[in-house]
Amino acid sequence: MAFNALITMATCCRAFVGILLVSLMVMNSAHADPEALQDFCVANTKSSIFMNGLPCLNPMEASPEHFMTSALRKPGNLSANPLGFSVIVTTPVNLPGLNTLGSAMGRIDMAPGSAIPPHIHPRGSETIFVVRGALNVAFVDTSNKLFSHKLVAGDVFVFPKGTVHYLQNIGKITAFIVSAFNSQNPGTVIVSMATFASSPAIPYDVLSKAFAISVQEVSQIRKSLGGT
Repeated sequence: MAFNALITMATCCRAFVGILLVSLMVMNSAHADPEALQDFCVANTKSSIFMNGLPCLNPMEASPEHFMTSALRKPGNLSANPLGFSVIVTTPVNLPGLNTLGSAMGRIDMAPGSAIPPHIHPRGSETIFVVRGALNVAFVDTSNKLFSHKLVAGDVFVFPKGTVHYLQNIGKITAFIVSAFNSQNPGTVIVSMATFASSPAIPYDVLSKAFAISVQEVSQIRKSLGGT
């Protein structure tokens, strides 16, 4: 009887440890960025060390200036972008105190009629707040369902991590949007550029079959996007 009890206890312990390990893995995967191990890690932007994130300054060298930036104070130059929009994002370079905190903010300015083409943020979700203007925004999930909505000043919309999404200014004035990410480096992949203007190029016959178009049409699209 005692032996059987020991076997039962051992089995239960192994099951408990297994459940605990799985739970810890799930909890860890819920964070877009790794958890910080100290109060803060002000980025050492002069370091030449290549690592996941940026090295930390000695905390004794940190100052209030490391935790603020004026990068989002003014709109970007809309005329510099043929598509008519500007995106300015906080990074550990212009806001060193952001390093390891798992967040970032951005300022988006969009001329009337402009659109930010379908793109992906592979490392973070994006939440936007419309300060001024009217937008049509949408994302596509893994079942190819489109979630689209019209937004006006004061509205908030979230794009889940890794989903293809776009923004379109449908108003008559320049739109001003503030965005927030749950990663200090969410990354951006513009679908059209990644597909037709990658380097080296994706083979012509692959794109021809994927989009049901001719090789000549692939070549035309590639050239129009600056690919080779």
